[in-house]
Amino acid sequence: MPISNSVRRSISSLRGKLSNASPHRCFSVFSVSASITSETEHENEDDIELPISDQIFKSGPKLGSYKSGDSTFYSLIENYANSGDFRSLELVLDRMKREQRVFLEKSFIIVFKAYGKARLPEKAVELFDRMVDEFHCRRTIRSFNSVLNVIIQAGLFYRALEFHSYVVGTKNISPNVLTFNLIIKAMCKLGLIDRAVETFREMPLRKCFPDVFTYCTLMDGLCKDNRVDEAVSLLDEMQIEGCFPGPVTFNVLINGLCRNGDMARAAKLVDNMFLKGCVPNEVTYNTLIHGLCLKGKLDKAVSLLDQMVSNKCVPNDVTYGTIINGLVNQGRAVDGAQVLISMEERGHHPNEYVYSSLVSGLFKVGKSEEAMKLWKEMMERGCKPNTVVYSALIDGLCREGKPEEAKEILSEMVNKGCTPNAFTYSSLMRGFFKTGNSHEAILVWKDMANNNCAHNEVCYSVLIHGLCEDGKLKEALMVWKHMLGGGCRPDVVAYSAMIHGLCNSGLVEQGLKLFNEMLCQEYDSQPDVVTYNILFNGLCKQSNISRAIDLLHTMLDRGCDPDLITCNIFLKTLKEKLNPPQDGRDFLDELVVRLLKRQRIVGASKIIEVMLQKYLPPKASTWDGVVQELCKPKKMRAAIYKCWSDLFC
Repeated sequence: MPISNSVRRSISSLRGKLSNASPHRCFSVFSVSASITSETEHENEDDIELPISDQIFKSGPKLGSYKSGDSTFYSLIENYANSGDFRSLELVLDRMKREQRVFLEKSFIIVFKAYGKARLPEKAVELFDRMVDEFHCRRTIRSFNSVLNVIIQAGLFYRALEFHSYVVGTKNISPNVLTFNLIIKAMCKLGLIDRAVETFREMPLRKCFPDVFTYCTLMDGLCKDNRVDEAVSLLDEMQIEGCFPGPVTFNVLINGLCRNGDMARAAKLVDNMFLKGCVPNEVTYNTLIHGLCLKGKLDKAVSLLDQMVSNKCVPNDVTYGTIINGLVNQGRAVDGAQVLISMEERGHHPNEYVYSSLVSGLFKVGKSEEAMKLWKEMMERGCKPNTVVYSALIDGLCREGKPEEAKEILSEMVNKGCTPNAFTYSSLMRGFFKTGNSHEAILVWKDMANNNCAHNEVCYSVLIHGLCEDGKLKEALMVWKHMLGGGCRPDVVAYSAMIHGLCNSGLVEQGLKLFNEMLCQEYDSQPDVVTYNILFNGLCKQSNISRAIDLLHTMLDRGCDPDLITCNIFLKTLKEKLNPPQDGRDFLDELVVRLLKRQRIVGASKIIEVMLQKYLPPKASTWDGVVQELCKPKKMRAAIYKCWSDLFC
């Protein structure tokens, strides 16, 4: 039978469209449109160019074949939603509405998830509101939970609570367990822990019983609010209620205990896991190892790593990175290198963060040759160094007094497309200042600006301190004014550097003026023991002992404890500036008494240690006061608990 000219034109047009489509696009089109057709009266309704699937959708009537069903539209909705083509999706929804098609809730849920993936939570809320009146589709708890989850995934936790109250109060939808889980999660994220607990307790009244996810969410919130005991008590409660914990539940509690430094209970909880038939996974071990590293128990952390391997649990980059970083922070970079070797023997390849930690650590302990060897090994293995690794190498070379070599590494870093950051430049500046080359340090500062790297308070602190050490107070003051004018707020290090420069130049009064300015600043700009020691030294050099004592009282009143340097400054002054000279025993003894009156037992104990080192024994009454404070019930319990913790962890 001959083919009509109109059909030939339709087929030719369709071939032209398909020839311009990618294979992937054609596949998605045919999978969606096996039975696609359309009504001819709407085929020219839009002047805009439609997607290929819609063009095939409209080609059915031209071929004179079939009548489309609702499943065709459902497939199009899913296709457009999954591809993020919301414009075409709206066209399909509008067409279905005009043709009075039947809308399914599951199609809307697919769209809600797509809006969530595209970070468009308000579009999901808007579509949810339109479901009944515009599309005549009944809303259930499934669509409600879907939209609620989209809002929470976007981090809009207050908006989630508002949406929940609005729907439950006006839409006649009763929440289920998933709804409660989502709302409790939002409350915990907002720190509304008491409200989350109240909601949790309301669940049985609404004939909703918590599941393992409910308990885990609330436990995590309680732990982060430093209410670990309450979180642990929920473990027994959930088992009584017939809800059995899994590894995730135990991991949440173990993490909370480890962050609290309660390693003994964390270890006991791991034993409890085995009794409940739960096998610790890599998250469990990583959490325990991290906790041990925070407590400085690196040998136990390494031992736990071996136990982890023997239990057929494979360590990952986090496991090794945590232990190596912990060893480096404890000044045991050589031991960290041994862990790196065992890591490689077990078939793991270290990443750039592990290398950067080790390179930096080896330089800090004076193992520059080993650090450079590790750097070369990293390059030979094809591990591409990033900003962190380059910065660690530059900082290490500068610590070794080799800023020129560090500068060459910086050039290599830039040539390889790796952008230096503020820490990189600060390290190089510090290196040049350390070798007395302030001119090169200032050039680095200028290069930093030319390369669009913003100066932060650390950079300013390094520059100010370096200029002051080089006797260039005038230039340091100019930098200080530039810092303030540029809107960069000085921190305690910057203030201390500037005060140090003023005091070294004999301008102690100006240093005190800047100190008084510090007292009015925010927390991170408040003076610390270093700041006070700079001023003590300046005042004592001018024999202004009475003002130094007054400043010491201010220090104690503001909760800052003296250290060894503080004691040495005053002991030297009392010996050299007074007539007759004093050994300082009475001064330190009185300092201990003042600290005891302020309940600062740790600070008082440190002064006692200094006195004993200097062969200046405290008075019997002072000894008695220290012993009484240390033997108070709570402190005694804490000391005993620490002993048990040291024994079993």
